[in-house]
Amino acid sequence: MKEQLGLYVHIPFCERKCKYCDFLSGPSSVQNKKAYIDALKKEIEQWKGYDEKYEVVSIFFGGGTPSSIDAEDLAAVLDKLCEVFKIEDCDRIEITTEANPGTLTKEKLEVYKKGGFNRLSLGLQSTHNEELKMLGRIHTYEEFLENYKMAKEAGFTNINIDLMSALPNQTKEGYRQTLERVLALKPSHISAYSLIIEEGTPFYEVYGEDKELEHTLPDEETDREMYHMTKQLLKEAGYDRYEISNYALDGKECIHNKLYWTGKAYLGFGVGASSYIEGVRYRNEEDLSEYMNYINKKKDIKRDVTKLSQNEKMEEFMFLGLRLIQGVSKQAFETQFGVSVEEVYKDVLKKHEQEGLLINGKERIYLTEPGLDVSSYVMSDFLLE
Repeated sequence: MKEQLGLYVHIPFCERKCKYCDFLSGPSSVQNKKAYIDALKKEIEQWKGYDEKYEVVSIFFGGGTPSSIDAEDLAAVLDKLCEVFKIEDCDRIEITTEANPGTLTKEKLEVYKKGGFNRLSLGLQSTHNEELKMLGRIHTYEEFLENYKMAKEAGFTNINIDLMSALPNQTKEGYRQTLERVLALKPSHISAYSLIIEEGTPFYEVYGEDKELEHTLPDEETDREMYHMTKQLLKEAGYDRYEISNYALDGKECIHNKLYWTGKAYLGFGVGASSYIEGVRYRNEEDLSEYMNYINKKKDIKRDVTKLSQNEKMEEFMFLGLRLIQGVSKQAFETQFGVSVEEVYKDVLKKHEQEGLLINGKERIYLTEPGLDVSSYVMSDFLLE
């Protein structure tokens, strides 16, 4: 039986970089975008033969903003993936592209749908225009609504909406309104995250540690209240929380992201893209011009290669798996590592059970509601020396 495999394509272009973004992305010319698409297709060719051992179950185009390039080019990359990995029926697997409101048109959406994409992930973040402007988003809430309507009319029934809380000067009432407005649209999936101020972003220069405007960020108590509000309102609306920050209607969980959280293999294509296959982690060259040079000279891309130790694999199994509400399978741990999870983590499991943060069941280990609230604290104890 073939192993499951996810494919990720990185599109490093966007109309304008958001102020909180630390992803490998930025604006570029049409010429550079076309050249990059050609390079992507050449890189994909290098992986011929992997279909013999692996079965592709999901494809995800992320960025950057995939919808900032020509829809036909995006569809051409998808065609190349289907050719190389011998995917004959696109409808049987999940194929997602991220898209930002303000970059979509009726024609683009029709090309996506005809080309085989069957899931959209829309970066909304907020329904308040003043918050969108502050974040550096290129769209308004009204433009998002127009794009969402067009996506539905184009035949997309599986749509994720990204939301963000704990924004500068954001109030609980304002965030509640954002949640209620989005729930009224009944998307199939919602991802809801708190803003994290990352070094190297414009936001860090303004709101980072000890900066003058740091006080405009909601305090920790308000952040927690927004987090609990998200859980409550989405549960009441029929959304199942299956991962710390992800909620879905029945049968609409994101297959691609679950591959990451359950330690399955994935291949990443494009500048800076990461892969994890056969216990080895790869990361492509992060400099765009260097990436293009390797491809155009028909050389193997320069990649950072990390072969994980047994301890590192066990750590990741627990870190990623405990993000899921269902937690980790004890049998899967033992099958993969040849040792029971209790033998490796006996003291850690006992400690967090006594604290009421974790349940060590007969078949699975998972975090309690209080444990999910302090997941970083719990997971840090699963580091092995």
